[in-house]
Amino acid sequence: MKNKYLSLLIILLITFIAPMIGSYATTTFKEPWYSQIILPSFNPPSWVFAPVWSTLYFLMSLAIWKVWIKSFETKLLKIYLIHLFFNSTWSVVFFGFHLIGIALVNLVIILIFIIILMKEYFSIDKMSFYLMIPYLAWSSYALILNSSIFLLN
Repeated sequence: MKNKYLSLLIILLITFIAPMIGSYATTTFKEPWYSQIILPSFNPPSWVFAPVWSTLYFLMSLAIWKVWIKSFETKLLKIYLIHLFFNSTWSVVFFGFHLIGIALVNLVIILIFIIILMKEYFSIDKMSFYLMIPYLAWSSYALILNSSIFLLN
């Protein structure tokens, strides 16, 4: 039983450490560039992102953990980790390098990984599938937002 919760702790740590690189890029390179580009009217205020992403990282961690303890499927764990890489580099590409188009491609890759993970989760643990729905929804919204920023700039 102890190892089960240790694995949850490890997954949570890895999941929450991964975006720290992106967070650094955001806080370091976002301004004044971000204030100077044209944003769509539906762009949320900056304060929304931290609570939303914290919730999503927790839910995606819980989803992979539930699958892990049921299947010990290392292939899925590898896919999850690769997906985390793309997730954490989006901020570097967008805010760090100001490459809106490349960030858009990165986001498409993230969405593909989310769909692959959800498809695999569905056959192993339905709850894990459902835990990923908010992440899929938010990332789809991010795709629309990123696309709009790309077209406006």
